[in-house]
Amino acid sequence: MKRYIVLTVLSLLMTASYAQIDRSKQPKPGPAPEINLKEPARFELNNGLKVLVVENHKLPRVRMQLSIDNPPILQGNKAGVSDLTSSMLGKGSKNISKDDFYEEVDFLGASVYVGDQSAFASSLSKYFPRILELLADASLNPNFTQEEFEKEKEKLLTGLKSEEKDVSAIADRVQLALAYGKDHPFGEITSEETVNNVTLADVEQFYRSYFVPANAYLVVIGDVDFDNVKELVTQYFTPWTKAVPPSFAYSDPTDAQYTQINFVDVPNAVQSEVAVQNITNLKMKDDDYLDALLANRILGGGSQARLFKNLREDKGYTYGSYSNILDNKYSPMRFSAYAQVRNAVTDSSVVQILQEIDKITSEPVSQEELANAKAKYAGSFVMALERPETVANYALNIETEDLPKDFYKTYLERLDAVTVADVQKAAQKHFSTSNARVVVTGKGSDVLENLEKVSFKGKTVPVLFYDKYATKTEKPNYTAEIPSGVTANTVLEKYIEALGGKSKLEGVESYSMVAEAEMQGMKLELEMKKTTKDQFLQDVKVMGNSMQKQVLDGDSGYMVVQGQRKDLSPEEIDKIKEESAAFPELNYLAAGGITLEGIEPVDGKKAYKLKISEKKTAFYDMETGLKVQEVSTEEMQGQQMTNTVGFGDYQEVSGIKFPFKITQSMGPQSFEFLVKELKVNEGVDAADFK
Repeated sequence: MKRYIVLTVLSLLMTASYAQIDRSKQPKPGPAPEINLKEPARFELNNGLKVLVVENHKLPRVRMQLSIDNPPILQGNKAGVSDLTSSMLGKGSKNISKDDFYEEVDFLGASVYVGDQSAFASSLSKYFPRILELLADASLNPNFTQEEFEKEKEKLLTGLKSEEKDVSAIADRVQLALAYGKDHPFGEITSEETVNNVTLADVEQFYRSYFVPANAYLVVIGDVDFDNVKELVTQYFTPWTKAVPPSFAYSDPTDAQYTQINFVDVPNAVQSEVAVQNITNLKMKDDDYLDALLANRILGGGSQARLFKNLREDKGYTYGSYSNILDNKYSPMRFSAYAQVRNAVTDSSVVQILQEIDKITSEPVSQEELANAKAKYAGSFVMALERPETVANYALNIETEDLPKDFYKTYLERLDAVTVADVQKAAQKHFSTSNARVVVTGKGSDVLENLEKVSFKGKTVPVLFYDKYATKTEKPNYTAEIPSGVTANTVLEKYIEALGGKSKLEGVESYSMVAEAEMQGMKLELEMKKTTKDQFLQDVKVMGNSMQKQVLDGDSGYMVVQGQRKDLSPEEIDKIKEESAAFPELNYLAAGGITLEGIEPVDGKKAYKLKISEKKTAFYDMETGLKVQEVSTEEMQGQQMTNTVGFGDYQEVSGIKFPFKITQSMGPQSFEFLVKELKVNEGVDAADFK
């Protein structure tokens, strides 16, 4: 009976409790959780190195992070010396060879990195003493040799050369140079000329001047004992010579006097790089720091942000549009809203980005947008606390950014307190459409006509022109007159003659080619075979494994993509037949219908533009007659995609010139294939097409 009464009372209490909850209203959020970050223990060496130690015995691992908090360094006419210094550090020392250094680090399952202004290591805690010793040795006793210097210099020059036609690399370089100025550390340009000015002595001097302990912090976090850390750090880092880095004087970057478009003509661009940017002064210790981060998150911080929803989801202009705001205690920095867009919508994209920036500065954001942005930041913050490097970075930030000791402990509380009005105020302070510099990097012959018509707030936005190194230049001229007597047929005939002549080309019954490219550190191999009997094979392999294969044998064929075979449709067969001709220009001449559209620059040289079909154009160098580029469009997933193929480095095989460098770009992807083997009238068998 007692048990029954107790259950009845509990039931009544529960019913009463439920009755008091109004489920039509969203419950109020609870207080922000308290963040407990362990306070690091500290000590300092006589040479100025400051050491922070956070003991964490959950896992038997330890992480060491050395940061040198120097002001930005201006390299001037030797820009690239910092890159070379970084590349030569961390490869052994005067006491241990590079090979032995790498072998020991690998054997211990550790990692060690040394850069020109930082160093890092991680290992199991039982190997901490030795890894700390190796880190200190590699940092303080680098073995700079002429042989290693020449290797690293050649790598850097090769990288710069590969960026000459890289539209994204050109866009990044010009955006930074125009935002900060080429005489500012963040805007100066590393070029082949400046790198060639650098000597081994310059690297050694740079290291001695800037890899110094005056502004250095070493953070050790993990399964360690403070006293042991202090003893070992004192032993290994005391030899670091006490020194202060040289100081520089350079002007702070400033905004443009008025909103303008700065256009960079890159004729090989298959899409436009658009960046709307302005200078802002934001520091981590500022009261509106979190307000600015939230404003940026709402504007362009991801797939739920306004720019992405507008330019991708609504307009379909791009794969994604984003924004970014940077903070720095030493210099004003850049706010930027950007996207990679199709040529045809370059002008429209500029207008849409400007309108979104203007909207967030002139109208309050919604409570829902603010709540979502806060949730994203709060979630990222809490998850990041699980990583040891986060705790190390937080401890370092408090030291170097002049932050209050409770900056991260109260982070969620301060985040939760940000209001709609705070966000709008921060947007008005840090985002600008009245002094914005709109940097557009793209193919001028396709985009410039409409770009010069861009109007914002009732005013035409003026267009200024710059070259690939951010030097002001004249407007490109796309109206070169076609010489008298030149027609589509004469262009094709000159091309055929440049290859070796019609009779030579008609004597080719088959040819095979093998070419290679690099893709994110992996080897990409292209094998192609063609015959005059409508036979075609193309096999693309990644690390030796076939990823995509197309085979045509007369009126039938198939495709294999990642092991899945599919027979070709009649439409696909017709399309591949067009590509299967060894020299399609022979067919163009016979069939006719090709039109000469004009003259355009390709890779800095003038070329005749021939319209092959509604979806394909080809470009032939005016001087040599050789084909330098083909551009075709096709529809993929409801969007028009542009495929650009560049041809260069023509070499003679069996009396006929073939391009030994083939560059292919589609969307953001670009590959440079170098031909390794090419055979004419051999190496092809009927069985290849079965």
